[in-house]
Amino acid sequence: MIKLLLNDRKLKILEAIITDYIENAEPIGSRTIAKKYNLGISPATIRNEMSDLEELGLIEQPHTSAGRIPSDKGYRLYVDNMMRSRELTGEETEFLKNAISFNVGQIDYIMQQTARALAMLTNYTTVITEPTSKKTVLKKIQLVSLDEQSVVAVIITEDKTVKNTVIRSTDVPEGDRLTKINARINSVITGVELEAIDKDNVARLLTDFPENRAFVTEVLKVAFKTVKSSENLRLYTSGAKNLLGFPEFSDIEKAKGIFRALDEKDLLITVLGDDNDSRDSVKIQIGDENNMEELKNCSIVKANYKVGNSSFGRIGIIGPTRMNYSQTVSVLSSIIRRINHIMA
Repeated sequence: MIKLLLNDRKLKILEAIITDYIENAEPIGSRTIAKKYNLGISPATIRNEMSDLEELGLIEQPHTSAGRIPSDKGYRLYVDNMMRSRELTGEETEFLKNAISFNVGQIDYIMQQTARALAMLTNYTTVITEPTSKKTVLKKIQLVSLDEQSVVAVIITEDKTVKNTVIRSTDVPEGDRLTKINARINSVITGVELEAIDKDNVARLLTDFPENRAFVTEVLKVAFKTVKSSENLRLYTSGAKNLLGFPEFSDIEKAKGIFRALDEKDLLITVLGDDNDSRDSVKIQIGDENNMEELKNCSIVKANYKVGNSSFGRIGIIGPTRMNYSQTVSVLSSIIRRINHIMA
C-alpha cells in the first residue's frame, strides 16, 4: 500500500496540496505551502518531499514553471485514507429540509426535487435514476378515455413509481364498461409480482369481455412492457451547466464531451452501477477510474437509495476531480438516509 511509503511529513504536504487545489484550482509551490500551512519546515525541504511525491505519481507538474497539483492517484489516496468526515452545517440541513418535499406521493416529483437540491447545494451536476426492482409489484392501473380509439393508462407500482402511456385500439370501451374492465384488470394484477400473475386469471379476464378482447390484451401488454422495459427507466439530471463554472472545463471541446456524456442515458445508467445493490454506502470514482472517456476529467460520487423492500435507485454527483469530496459525501449520505427512511 502506497500510504506505507509516506511519512507524516509527506502526508501533510500532500494534504496541503490537495486542500489548496480543491479551493483555488491553481498549482501550488513549496514557498506558498511553507507560508500558508505552517508545517514547520523550510521551502527547500518541502521541495524535496514534493519531488518524492511526484515520483510516486501522487502529484504532477502541469507546466514547467508552475507548482504542483494532485494526480488521480493522489486524490484516491486522500479519499481512502486522509479525508475527514464532515457533518452538514445547520444551513445545509435547513436547505435540504425546505427544498425536498417528501410528503408528495409520487417518486417522480421527489426525484426531481432531490436532483435540483443536490445540484444547488454542491454546485455540481446530479444524475438520479428512478427506483426499479427485479420483483415489480403493480398497485393499480387507471384507464382514462381520450377519444373513441385511445386511452391513457396510468400505471402505479407498489414502490410509488408512476408511468403514463397512451393505448390505441379500435375497440376502446366507453363509460361504465371501461370502468368495469379497469376494475377487473386491477383485481388480477393488484399486489402481484409481474412474474407471478396467474395466467388462468388473465384467460378468464379475456373471456369476460370477448368483444373487447383486443383492447384488454393491449392494456396488459403495454402495462407489462412499460414497467419492465429498461428503455423507459427515467433519468433525472440537474446542474449540468454548473460544470461550465469550473476553469477545468473552460476548454470548449472538453466541455462538449461532458455534455455529450450527460446525454447518453444508457451509459450514465451503467456508470452509476447496479440498481439492485442493497448497499447504500457511498462510492467514489476518480478521473481515469471512469469508463466513459468523456468523464475522465471528472469524479463521480454515487450511492444507491432504497424504496420499500426491493426497489433501488441510484444517485450520482458529477464534478471536477478537484471536487470537495468531504462536503459531497456528507450531502449525498444525508439525502440517502432521508430517502431510505421516508420511503421505507
